[in-house]
This record gives sequence, C-alpha cells and structure tokens, in this order.
Amino acid sequence: MAWTRKVLRVNLTQGICVSEPLNMAWAAQYLGQRGLASKYLVSEIDPLVDPLAAENKIIYATGPLTGTMASTGGRYSVVTKGPLTGVIACSNSGGFFGAELKAAGWDMIIVEGKSPRPVYLHIENDKAVLLAAEDLWGRTVWDTEGTLKKRHQDPLLRVSSIGRAGENQVLFAAIVNDLHRAAGRSGVGAVMGSKNLKAIAVRGTLGVGNIADPKSFLAAVAAGKKVLAENAVTGQGLPTYGTQVLMNVINEMGASPTRNHRDVQFEGARKISAEAMHEKRATDGKTHLVTNQACFGCTIACGRISRIDETHFSVETKPQYWGASGGLEYEAAWALGNANGVDDLEALQYANLLCNEDGMDPISFGATVGAVMELYELGILTRDDIGLEAPFGSAEALCRLAEMTARGEGFGKVVGLGSKRLCTRYGRPDLSMTVKGQEFPAYDGRALQGMGLAYATSNRGACHLRGYMVSSEVFGIPVKTDPRETAGKPELLKAFQDATAAVDSSGLCVFTTFAWTMNDIQPQIQSACEGDWSLESLLQTGERIWNLERDFNLAAGITGKDDTLPPRLLNEPCKTGASKGMVAELGKMLPEHYSLRGWTPDGVPTAATRARLGL
Repeated sequence: MAWTRKVLRVNLTQGICVSEPLNMAWAAQYLGQRGLASKYLVSEIDPLVDPLAAENKIIYATGPLTGTMASTGGRYSVVTKGPLTGVIACSNSGGFFGAELKAAGWDMIIVEGKSPRPVYLHIENDKAVLLAAEDLWGRTVWDTEGTLKKRHQDPLLRVSSIGRAGENQVLFAAIVNDLHRAAGRSGVGAVMGSKNLKAIAVRGTLGVGNIADPKSFLAAVAAGKKVLAENAVTGQGLPTYGTQVLMNVINEMGASPTRNHRDVQFEGARKISAEAMHEKRATDGKTHLVTNQACFGCTIACGRISRIDETHFSVETKPQYWGASGGLEYEAAWALGNANGVDDLEALQYANLLCNEDGMDPISFGATVGAVMELYELGILTRDDIGLEAPFGSAEALCRLAEMTARGEGFGKVVGLGSKRLCTRYGRPDLSMTVKGQEFPAYDGRALQGMGLAYATSNRGACHLRGYMVSSEVFGIPVKTDPRETAGKPELLKAFQDATAAVDSSGLCVFTTFAWTMNDIQPQIQSACEGDWSLESLLQTGERIWNLERDFNLAAGITGKDDTLPPRLLNEPCKTGASKGMVAELGKMLPEHYSLRGWTPDGVPTAATRARLGL
C-alpha cells in the first residue's frame, strides 16, 4: 500500500483545510510525487492560467517510498505551473520535510486560491490550520524556520518556506526546507509567494506503514543499500566530495560552460572544486568543508556543510554568516563560478548562502548574472544601469547582485526576471542561455551531445535531472557512450527520461541511479505498494508521466519549435577541449527522438500513443 490515502486540500481564499481521499485509480497509473501531483494539477487548472494568479495551484507531494526505510526515501516534490517558464514545474527536494509530511498522515497537499493576508499552514498529524504570518513576511527562510520552531515549542518541527525572493516574485524563487534543502527550480517559490503563503510547518508522529509485503520490502531495501555502499560513486565519491566531484572532471573534458557559454573550460575551476573545499586556507588554517550531511534515510550523504572565511570581504562585517551552513554543490558552484568567470570560493559560498537564506535557485541566479556580465562587457549594460561594475570574474559584483536580487533592490529586480526576460529587455535574446525560459545547468550541449538533446526536450525547461545523459557520456552508466556522437542518443535519452520520471514519483533520490538500475528499484516499489509494479509497468508509468507533462505544455502554448537550444550552442563551436570545433547537433537527433516517443514530426503525441498510455 505505502500511500496514506489522504490528501489535504487547502483553500487560501476561504481559509479552510479539508481532508479528502487520494485518488487510488490515479495512484495506480502515476505512482506518487511527480507523476501523481502532475495528474492532479493538469486535471484541476487551465493550462493557460497566469502562473502567479490565484487560479494556479501548487501541490506538495510525497511518494509511496517517502518516509520508509528505503535509502534516500526522504523526497518530496512541488508541482505547479512555473512562472519562469510558463510550463509545468516539478521541483524536487530532500532533507526531512517530505518524510515528516508522510509521517503526519498525508500523501499530498493541494493549495488553491490566494489568502488576503500572509499566512502559514501548521500541520500536526491530522490537524491542519492556517495561521497569521504578517510578522514573518519580509523575513528570511532561516528566520522563519527558527521563529516557527520557537512559537510552537517544537525543535522537531519541519518547515518548508519562502524568503524575500518568493515574496518579491523573483521568477526563479525557491522553496527551502531544513535551512538549505530546496525545491529549487522553475520559480515554485514565486507561486507560493503570490498566494501569500509564507510557510508550511509539519509535525508528524504517526509513522509510515502500510507496506504491502514487509518481509520482501526489508530484503529489497537491504539489497539496495548494499549496492549503494559498494559502488565507487555512491559509496565513496559522493560521500567524500559531494556532487562537486564533477567540477574538475567536466572541466578537463571541455564540457563546462564558462562565461555565459562563450567557453567550455574554466581556468579557475581547480580553485572552486571539491578538492579545494578540502584544502586548508592560508588565512585561518581551516578547510572550507566542515562535514558531509545526509537527508532523511539516505546512506549516501552527499550534502555539504561548510564554513566561510570570516576575513573574506563578503562577510567580514556580517558575523551571522560565520557559522557552518549548507555548502556548495556542483550545479551551484558552476553557476556562481564558471558561468561568471569567478574563481573565489568564499564569494561563491556567500552567494550560495544568500540563495539558501532568501530562497533563490542558484543555477538560474548565477546563469542570469553570467548574461548580465556579458551584456556589461559588450557595453549594452553600464555601471549606471546596474549600479556597479560587472565584468566577468568580479567576485564583488557576484556578491552584490546576490544581495540586491534576494532583497528586491535596484537592478536586482531585473536580475529576478531571469536571463530570458532580461536579455530580451536589452535587445539581445540570443545571449540568454535557456530552454523554454529556464537557465542551463553545468554541462555544455556541444561537448555532450546527449545532454544537448536532453536540455532541448526537457518538459520543465533546461534541466540536467530530467534525463541525466552525463551518466552514460561521462561515467559509462549504464553503458559508456561517446559524448561527441549523436547515434543512439535519442533512444538512450528516452529510456533515461522515462526511468527518471518513475524514480521521481517513488519518493527516492535520483542520485541512487549512479549505482542502481531499475532492477534494484523495482523490487522496493513492488513490495511496498499494492498492484502491478513490474519493471515494464514502472517504465510505462514513467512514459505516461512524460507524455502527460508534454500534453499540458502543448495546451499551455509550447510547441516543437521550443525544443531547441540557444544560437550559441547551435552555431558557435567549442574553442577548446576534446570537442573542439563541435556544435550541438540537435537537428540530427530531434526527429528520431520524436519518432521513438510516438510523436508527430511537430512533437505532438499521436492518438495511438495517448491510447496506449491511457491519456
């Protein structure tokens, strides 16, 4: 069973909270979390709705394995129509909030309407109530979490909230839980802010049961944990170095977008790498990295806890940032560093702290700053426009722009629009490194051809986690492919996309797939859940989810023409590295990908595909 079979529906306009049964017919089709929440969303809102209007809804969803003994079973997703992209948004987070929500007896929270005043949702098992949050409005995520724990006299309260970025409608605002874990991408925090919902605070003491076959489940979980422990990536690399282990690897092969994708290698990458985080500083003899950290139920522990240099210019007069806090992960380090040409590790950490503190996606923020710096160097933006000098490589500009954006001050309001709207405003939309309005993560689609196709076809805009072809093109998981080749990539990407959609719906972390195949995951789902969750059924569930999202996006106005890449990646060859002279060969791969998906040449699922998947 695994599901609690309960949904909490919160109507902010009316100020009421109502329990309703989970639609188990949908659960049998979409499993949970990403898939099930998306099914609810597309069934309840107009695809053409303004993402920041009261008519949009936002859904917080767990998976059937969330809160169980399964390794990494602490995930939850936030699903809505995203303001950054105008397409369906599903942002995934770890930490402890998801497991706490499940332990309180809820599979999902559906939030609709708009409160006339700031409120927060307090949940204690089956009791849910909206409470006044005027005193919390204008405060950071960190302040909000600490205040609510004191207010309710419960240090074990788990809080998911927005900072000033969400309140100010920064279009890439995040929702942050456990201080530094985030549903980070696509602007879900802006939707939460548009509804005057400051936070959700949950305490659950009911536990998580309802396992269909406990004996088989325990055996499958134990076998899965053994695989993770014995794998070089999940048992050694990620615990020791975190996702930052990729910094030097990706840079050395010439696949690291640098200075707004002008280059594919960053000469300063070594200074901001995982290895650098382990080195003692000359100033105080301490390492940047304090320790690693695990989310609920995780046996990998890839999270970073870091401490910034107290003498660094960014914090020397700000002791509130001197303590240990959430540290840099690869995507954030790349976006704040390589994308802007900044090799100051402490500056990157400071900007990252501000993203955590006020709820901003560091990927979109950093990549947007990269666009700002290129516009500045071209003379299109000036000091008078920005309020400061902003050349590539300026740590000072990075830090100041992070402050301005988080607080909604000056030019920070423009940065908060994201790079697509910013670059369009200044007459150079071609300098926005985005797909469907969302900024690229840390891999160049010219050097990694499969990732280029993954970016172009992602249902939530440019995203590495919707089909992580890096696994194959860099690590050889599950098979080694040449990153420069296009042959076979459309079929492999479809397999990655479908499998990932299933994993994202289960309550598990996608990082497990560095070691696990679906053959490791399927027994855990099958033994926990009622019904048929064979390997074939799981993969079809993933395919169904992918096509459901596609249908919503098409109805929202997205077409096959939006499955593309910026002109720079299509026309400007890599200057260095193993892929020197190459561009993204999207045209060779996209038609085949559509065909394999059962879509028309225009990227529309055929009637036969819809019928086969029950859409």
